Amino acid sequence: MPHVKFILPTAPTQKVTMNMGMAMPSWYDITGLDERSNENCAGIENSRDTIVGILEGEHQSTNLPYSRMVLAGFSQGGALSLWCGLQLPQKLAGIVMMSAYLPAAKNFAITSGLEDTPVLHCHGDADPLVRLEMAMKTKEILTRSKGATSYELKTYPGLQHSVNMQELADVKKFLEKILPPDDSCKIQLKDPAEMSVKELKAAIRKAGISGKARGLMEKHEFVKLVQDHRNGKL
Repeated sequence: MPHVKFILPTAPTQKVTMNMGMAMPSWYDITGLDERSNENCAGIENSRDTIVGILEGEHQSTNLPYSRMVLAGFSQGGALSLWCGLQLPQKLAGIVMMSAYLPAAKNFAITSGLEDTPVLHCHGDADPLVRLEMAMKTKEILTRSKGATSYELKTYPGLQHSVNMQELADVKKFLEKILPPDDSCKIQLKDPAEMSVKELKAAIRKAGISGKARGLMEKHEFVKLVQDHRNGKL
């Protein structure tokens, strides 16, 4: 999907109760995976603010409408995508959750008008960590109690807490459906030749190619580096 930009944020490192209190990348604390413990998700509001900030940043910097944005994630990332995506003020193109579940369900309410947001929930039926029962419970809560009308749960025989090629194919098909090419909202990147040196350096940092900029001094060198990156020549 060459017309789609993917942003891959990393969860902050913090102490997690279920990890014997040791620090690990985590969007919120996990005290257990039973239904009662699942209501204790300290830090999930802060992580929601982080995700909202990323979406707002893309909207403000590129004018991309929220209706062309998707939240997706695996396990805890998928749980946060669901919890955040259906409680936004704006409607997204869709949500993808893999081996995930609905966290903090008691305090979760779908924003009015977002009930028909497309949600694809993929889950292995042999998942020993986030058991299939949690996925089934998520389906029940979303569709019967919370009002979701465009939610789909797909299960994969023998798949544990992981992904397989069929699941990835299903996700790709879902994304192609909700994010078809649309030139009317195509992001127009600024011509590197028209950028200031400050803008060029920022673009280089954002592209993750700062190492290739070492030793460059002249503006035309930075321009060429950004152009080469965009043209796939690096």
